[in-house]
Amino acid sequence: MKLSIVILNYKMKGLVKNCLRAIFESIDLPEMEILVIDNASNDGIEEMLKEEFPTVKFIQTGSNLGMGGGTNVGIKNAMGEYVLILNPDILISPDSIKIMLEYLENNADVGLLAPKLLNPDGTLQYTCYRWHNFLTPFCRRTFFGTFAFGKKELARFLMHDFDHETVSEVDWLQGSCLLARKEVWEKVNYFSEEYFMYFEDTDLCRKIKNNNLKVIYFPATSVIHFHRRQSAGSLWKMLFNKLSWIHLRSWLKYEIKWRKLTLLI
Repeated sequence: MKLSIVILNYKMKGLVKNCLRAIFESIDLPEMEILVIDNASNDGIEEMLKEEFPTVKFIQTGSNLGMGGGTNVGIKNAMGEYVLILNPDILISPDSIKIMLEYLENNADVGLLAPKLLNPDGTLQYTCYRWHNFLTPFCRRTFFGTFAFGKKELARFLMHDFDHETVSEVDWLQGSCLLARKEVWEKVNYFSEEYFMYFEDTDLCRKIKNNNLKVIYFPATSVIHFHRRQSAGSLWKMLFNKLSWIHLRSWLKYEIKWRKLTLLI
């Protein structure tokens, strides 16, 4: 098996349907499987898949394992030499998967690859990043980002000074569309499951780099991403929104884990 595509669902049946349609319209790869993993959505996705996409493999986790935990179920059950992680809100463009596969096949030192992500209107999404500093989450999630110091920090973090049309090694990549060899996923022990949601992609890139492999932003091809920043907003929203607190907890876990390891090294 050449390629496994893993899509995690949590109450996004309609988006999963659109994502699958785009895949089947865009790629003709005989040695390919698609796995949809469901985190106990109870949204009728299994019935929809049986009726409209009978070749897609469905796995029910039985509970909400979070982004990393649910996706890991799919990766561990994948049979492909390469495993592509897709959010349900991604629409694959023609030949994008083929182009990414060819690049990985020809670059053994690359551990992880992500294409350029575009908004539905064709504008760029900033999805490759420099490492966080302590103020980055506050500048991202509150009005601090409107101040001069916040704008400067966000420009650094989001790599506004970077040519987003150039294939380049970066610090880390957003986890919406990621391609890696199955052996690399196994080598780094998959996504770290201490994060329920957020920072599992940042953590993954740290682990891959620590294994002397490159994390590559790959704008030689692009996909559409219907992105919703549900944890962003005002300070009031950050204080009272559940997703904001999940994001904050994940950030603190990440900081404690990696700053401690850096000090030990």
